Amino acid sequence: MIVNSRNAILIVAALGASMALAMAGAHAQSSLVTGHSASLQAAAAQSGTQQPAVPPAQAPRPSMAGKKAGEYYKNLQVLKDIDADQLLPSMDFIVASLGVECENCHVDGAREKDDKKAKLTARKMMQMTMDINKNSFDDQRKVTCFSCHRGAEQPVPTPIIPDVAPVRRAANQQEPALPTVDQLLEKYALAVGGTANLQKINSRVMKGNVLFGDTKSPIDLYAKAPNKRISFSHSSNGDSMTAFDGTNGWLGNTGRPARDMTPTEAASAKIDADFSLALDLKQNFQRLRVLRPEKIGDKEFYVLAGQVQGLPPVRFYFDEETGLLSRVYRATETALGRMPVQIDYSDYRESDGIKIPFRWTLARMNGRFTIQLDSVQQNVPIDDSKFTKPAAPTQ
Repeated sequence: MIVNSRNAILIVAALGASMALAMAGAHAQSSLVTGHSASLQAAAAQSGTQQPAVPPAQAPRPSMAGKKAGEYYKNLQVLKDIDADQLLPSMDFIVASLGVECENCHVDGAREKDDKKAKLTARKMMQMTMDINKNSFDDQRKVTCFSCHRGAEQPVPTPIIPDVAPVRRAANQQEPALPTVDQLLEKYALAVGGTANLQKINSRVMKGNVLFGDTKSPIDLYAKAPNKRISFSHSSNGDSMTAFDGTNGWLGNTGRPARDMTPTEAASAKIDADFSLALDLKQNFQRLRVLRPEKIGDKEFYVLAGQVQGLPPVRFYFDEETGLLSRVYRATETALGRMPVQIDYSDYRESDGIKIPFRWTLARMNGRFTIQLDSVQQNVPIDDSKFTKPAAPTQ
C-alpha cells in the first residue's frame, strides 16, 4: 500500500500520541518518548509534501472531557454514545483494518456529510459487528473490521495459501520447560546491569534522531525517577513535546496550547513512565505469566504476558540466551477493536554499568519509524519543572 501524507501522519500520530514507549533498558520506561512532531515532519517529507508553518498562538479547542462523541462531533449515528476521545482512534482502527484513507468514506472538509455510499456501508458494517458480538459472544468483542478485511478494502472470503507450510506440533509432543516469572525477571535485571547498578541511576538525558524513510529529525529526551519524562522533537517549524509529569500526561507544539492526554493515552503513559522496568515489572502488573516461546527471525524468545486492570495485556519478549528485552507488543483499546503497537529494541550499549538499547523501532499495522540514540548521559540534574505542562500562550 502506498502511504501518502495523510496516512503517514495517521501512522506516526497514533504511535506518538496514543502509545507511549515501553523502553527495554535498565531504567528504560521513562527513558524515551516518541518524537511526535519530528515524525510528522518526516512523514510529510517522505510523501513529498511540507507541513504548514506553525500558526500564531491559538485558543484551545473545547474540551472533550466527559462528553460523548455525539455531543462533540456532528452527524454521528453508530458511535454517538462512545466517549468523544475514542472516536478518532476508532477511525484509525478502520483505516488500518481496511487499508483505506479517511476520504474513502468522508467528504474532505465536511466529514459530517453523508454524500458517499461507502460511509453508509461503513455504518451498516459497524452495527453488524456489534450485533454479532452482542448476540453470539455475550457482548465480548470477538469480531472486528479486521476479522474479515485483513488490511484490504474488500473482505477476504478465501483462505490464503502460505509461502511456507505451517509447522504443527505432534499430538504427543511435550510442552517445553519454561522458566518462572521470577527467573525471567532476575535474568533480565542481571542482563542490564544488576539491581545495585540499576538503583544508582536516577535520571537520564538522551539525544538522537527519528528515522522515517530517508528522513532524519533530531530528538532530545529527558527522564527522571521515579516516573517523569519528556521528549522534544525538533523541526524547522518548531518543537513538539510529549510528557508525563508523574501524574498526568500532556502533548504540545511550539506556538500552540499544550493539551492533556486522553484517559487512554494517560493510562499507557503512566505504565511507560516507570523509570526502573527491570525492577518494577512485577509491581506494575497485577498478573504476570510465562507463555510458550516464540520466534523472531531465527531466534527463540521467552514471552512474558502482563495485565493491568482495564487495559489490554502486554507481551514482553526476552532473548533466551542474553536475557535482554527485545520486543514489547501491546495495544490501545478503541471502540471498534484493539490497535496493536510493536516496539523492537537493539544496539544495546553499556553506560555507567547498565545496558541501554540505543535503537528501537516502533511499528503498527500500516507503518513504522525508528529512534536511534547518539548519546546518553545519566544522573544529570533535571528540575521537576521541566516536566510541567506549560501555560497556554497569550492571545
